[in-house]
Amino acid sequence: MKATRPLEALNFFIADVQAGIGPFLGVFLQSRGWGADAIGAVMSIGGLAGMLATTPAGALVDATRSKRAVVVVAGSMTVLAALLPWIAHGYWTVAASQVATAITGAAIGPALAGITLGIVRQRGFDRQFGRNQVANHAGNVVAAALSGWLGWRFGFGAVFALSAVFGALSVLAALLIPAGAIDHDHARGLERTGSSEPQSGLRILLGCRPLLLLALALGLFHLGNAAMLPLYGLAVVAAHQGDPSAFTAATIVVAQLVMVIASFFANRLIQWRGYWWVILITFVALPVRGLVAASVIHAWGVWPVQTLDGIGAGLQSVAVPALVVRLLNGTGRVNAGQGAVMTVQAAGAALSPALGGMLAHHFGFSTAFIALGALSTGSLALWLGFGSSLRHACRVSSDSGLHPGIGGSAS
Repeated sequence: MKATRPLEALNFFIADVQAGIGPFLGVFLQSRGWGADAIGAVMSIGGLAGMLATTPAGALVDATRSKRAVVVVAGSMTVLAALLPWIAHGYWTVAASQVATAITGAAIGPALAGITLGIVRQRGFDRQFGRNQVANHAGNVVAAALSGWLGWRFGFGAVFALSAVFGALSVLAALLIPAGAIDHDHARGLERTGSSEPQSGLRILLGCRPLLLLALALGLFHLGNAAMLPLYGLAVVAAHQGDPSAFTAATIVVAQLVMVIASFFANRLIQWRGYWWVILITFVALPVRGLVAASVIHAWGVWPVQTLDGIGAGLQSVAVPALVVRLLNGTGRVNAGQGAVMTVQAAGAALSPALGGMLAHHFGFSTAFIALGALSTGSLALWLGFGSSLRHACRVSSDSGLHPGIGGSAS
């Protein structure tokens, strides 16, 4: 069995594990009498915990030679933590669940990127990571569709049970990856056997100007983006325009179907136009999505709102990790760099639900969507403002060993 086959299976099944019960948690808590502000606050607690965990998680993936074990342990713990709100849905129990889910889930992203890089090396990374993301988004489609149907047919308990099943299958897929197929030096971006000087994620981030600009732009993007999906589900359900389980599943399925297509074509777009243009498209899509969400709080609005989400998230899911690998290739600190970028993203994502929930509670859902979309234009301004230097750092060249931007220079 080729090592890439169980790797793609792992990405398929881990999708539901990474998301936990995701937006279903919001409508589940709403059905238990929680307000939008309380739901947003408890999700932000988990987001902050994940933000603090991502950089150490990336450094752990660089250091360990047991990368499959990282996925197995993190996936198992994430499933167990996701089951807590079903057992007891008091505020601090749900908060503890979100913290545990975020901390263990923080290791999964860098671990999957590291395993992929260790199997296919730098030259094969963009193509294989694109395939991984197609599998990941397909897994989300299947999990969301099953969750919606099971939730409608049997209640929210079936959604929690499905997450556990996907968790068990992801553990099996991780164990099917041959341990010997992973080159642990290549997995951290070190082309020759040996050890590089240890560096903190912050030092890596500050030492590479294009990486820092990428991280800041993504942080602003996620400040506007993270709250939109759960808030849109709450808005439509609160307006009595859809069944909670079925509509929440529809929001995920539509977005993930578009993400499958976007991920499939992402590498082709990168080869054609370069990373800078592909990421620019994602930054343009979000403000438009905020305006559409504010204008169409209705069941059919899921199509335009989540199509825009799918375009942005699908392209980013391939382009961002691939760009980080390119910028840090040869340093031996690729996964620590992935973790550092994820930390800044997570900072924006952690604040987004609390901000969005507060705005929705005091000013209404439409105002919240417009405000979140307006905040996200900061990422667009940053990306365009430093466009000339970023385009050079983000160019695609035939020599994949080049890594412009190391040491603070973009050229």
